[in-house]
Amino acid sequence: MTNITDLNRLPRRSVPAFPGWWAALGPGVVWMALAQGSGELIWWPYMVAKYGLTFLWLLAPACLLQYPLNLEIGRYTLLTGESIFHGFIRLNRYFGMFMWLLMSVSFLWFGAFASAGGTAMAELTHFPEGWSQREQSLFWGYASIATFLAAILASGVVYTLIERFMKWVAVVTVVGLLSACLQSDVLATIPRFSLGLLGPVGDMPRPWEASDASKLLTAITFAGLGGFWILFYSYWLRDKGAAMAGLVGRITGLGGAEEAVLSDGFLPADDEQSVKNWSIWRRFLSADILIGIVGNLLTTLMTCLLAYALLFPKGLLPQEYELAVVQSQFFAISWGEIGRLLFLVVAAAFLTDTWLATADAVSRIQSDIVLTLFPACRRFSARRWYYIFLGLLTVITSFTMQLDAPGPLILTSALIGFIGTIIFPVALYLLNHKVLPQHLPVWARPRRRPWLLGLSFIAYLILAGLYLKSSLGF
Repeated sequence: MTNITDLNRLPRRSVPAFPGWWAALGPGVVWMALAQGSGELIWWPYMVAKYGLTFLWLLAPACLLQYPLNLEIGRYTLLTGESIFHGFIRLNRYFGMFMWLLMSVSFLWFGAFASAGGTAMAELTHFPEGWSQREQSLFWGYASIATFLAAILASGVVYTLIERFMKWVAVVTVVGLLSACLQSDVLATIPRFSLGLLGPVGDMPRPWEASDASKLLTAITFAGLGGFWILFYSYWLRDKGAAMAGLVGRITGLGGAEEAVLSDGFLPADDEQSVKNWSIWRRFLSADILIGIVGNLLTTLMTCLLAYALLFPKGLLPQEYELAVVQSQFFAISWGEIGRLLFLVVAAAFLTDTWLATADAVSRIQSDIVLTLFPACRRFSARRWYYIFLGLLTVITSFTMQLDAPGPLILTSALIGFIGTIIFPVALYLLNHKVLPQHLPVWARPRRRPWLLGLSFIAYLILAGLYLKSSLGF
């Protein structure tokens, strides 16, 4: 049985040398690109298109709230080479199992991102001809899943595929949005839009609808990666080989020794080289996280600016099976019909890439948890378990896509994941500031009190209370 005392048994190794910034950076970009699939394209533009600048001032704080969570998640993986879920299990076996169950339920509906991308492809192609908009959206959703699944199965090192593809998506998105924002009609709205970042501007342009409480909560919590998505960062760092994770191996390596990836990690040795290497890795962690958060904030601001300039005056709202259709006005202002069509292609890419990155990460998490909780399962390699769970997730999400339009399904997943967001700060504090430091050299222990982590916890707790009050009438 895995418990916290196992930390005493972990072997100690010197912290691996830093490979250079260009080689090390990557997980933060993946984080940024994956975040584009919901908050940037759907919910923040929706809130701005419907309520103007009323809630825009919440965007920057919402993004920054995730910094301390990512920092603590990353610290555990960099110092032990283990995933954050392994840490939760070490903290308490039953707590880890509860979080495992909650996470598994929250990701039953993430196929909705593929069907959301399908709404763009359906508008672009109107294929298959004669099918309804819903049927066309689902067709393209399934087609994208099949394409990405084939790419994963053909890839040797799956993380490399994910990172390269997500970097491409991030670059295309930034360039496209920036060019659209530089048009005169959009630039003219910047002065008033900027005031909205400082606080509510004027009266709410329309009465508040209680049904939008879950959308606003999702926009705030997922202004970046919220819920259980935030835990993916630990697995990207591990497969990237950051710090002590470089000694552990990959879940989806090229076979051989890497295929038998260790479930347990290592602790840093107390030697001079480790001190020097850790100081660089610590700076890397902050920089990598800020790439994800600041990049996500800037691109979300651009989609909100475009929504305010183009959608708000017309009352156009992204919803139902047009979840990625009305935003095509973003690029149409730059390049007319060609721009509109280009946006639909881009939207399809960075909505369906959410399915790709999520299916990969959840399969990693499930494999990791099974191998950690049930040592007998180690008769099969981590890679084999990864493909087993990938197959199961493909079947399950393909089924749940049929249950509702993409928007409600994404909200369902988000609301379940929000429970985890409230729990994470407490668990991370106990793990990284109470338990783990006892087993670390002095130089590797936290230097400051975790007041930022406490601030995130209080903020998410308040959000939960406001959501209950608004949506349930408490």
